[in-house]
Amino acid sequence: MTTVQDTPVGRRLRHIKYIIIVCSGKGGVGKSSVSAQLALSLHASSPTARVGILDVDLTGPSIPRMLGLDGHPVHQSSDGWVPVYADGSEARLACMSVGFLLKKKEDSVVWRGPKKNAMIRQFLSDVRWGELDYLVIDTPPGTSLRTLSVFMSDEVMNLSGTSDEHLSLIEHMAPVHDKLSAVIVTTPQAVALLDAMKCLSFTRTVNLPVLGLIENMSGYVCPCCGEISNIFSTGGGQEMARREGLKFLGSLPVDTELVTLLDAAEGSDNTTGNGESKSFEILERYRKTSTAPLFAKIAEEIVRTLDSAATSGSDPVQA
Repeated sequence: MTTVQDTPVGRRLRHIKYIIIVCSGKGGVGKSSVSAQLALSLHASSPTARVGILDVDLTGPSIPRMLGLDGHPVHQSSDGWVPVYADGSEARLACMSVGFLLKKKEDSVVWRGPKKNAMIRQFLSDVRWGELDYLVIDTPPGTSLRTLSVFMSDEVMNLSGTSDEHLSLIEHMAPVHDKLSAVIVTTPQAVALLDAMKCLSFTRTVNLPVLGLIENMSGYVCPCCGEISNIFSTGGGQEMARREGLKFLGSLPVDTELVTLLDAAEGSDNTTGNGESKSFEILERYRKTSTAPLFAKIAEEIVRTLDSAATSGSDPVQA
């Protein structure tokens, strides 16, 4: 059974069952859209599943827009920051991002390392997540130390070739190390795969279990006939997973319906005039995309792996 150290982060996250870090070796591979889909799919996996999504891409927060939450304020309570709930009064999909704290969504975040570090620490120790089955963390591109330091022990603090954000995550989340696992996102091209290998190397260095690899943008779905064309290439991620002994979670094509949905998502009040909960609009629309059933299988595999590891007392996947 996981032993949670008595630290502010440990106390705050002690009631979270699984923490899934979504990472990539480079930008532009669709990591944030994968994070958003993972949160939506986990939410839909069970009528009682409670999911949180934490956006620690401080200089490029995109999760609020993708979930239709742009412009929503973050409220302070006596027990910390209250996350924004994408599903309204149902309160089963909680979201936190620096995007909620900006005066204007187009404002840039120009912070030095110590302020980034303090912001990540505050997200982990001050947000009132409550009891969650899953916390999905959308990290910045690359293997920056500021991000991953919240997750691991002090013995990895002297790593070189990594930057601030990942190190900060490793540092702060060391008390809940046993709850952590990662999903690596890549595209099929050779350049992206080289950077994905660096990401994998980093997870092995810091002893972060990897649930598997997702090959994103693997082909293009025609919006008229549904046929998939390989406009880039395909199979590179699957071959990398085979070669490195990783679980291949699946391939996701470029889906214009999904792109339109996540780009044009608008905030809405998910309650009726008498306070009753309305349908979770973005989830209902997401379920109609051609990508949704593909990702549902990925989410099912992730849940199966996590539950199996919890039952056996082993790591989800040996990194």
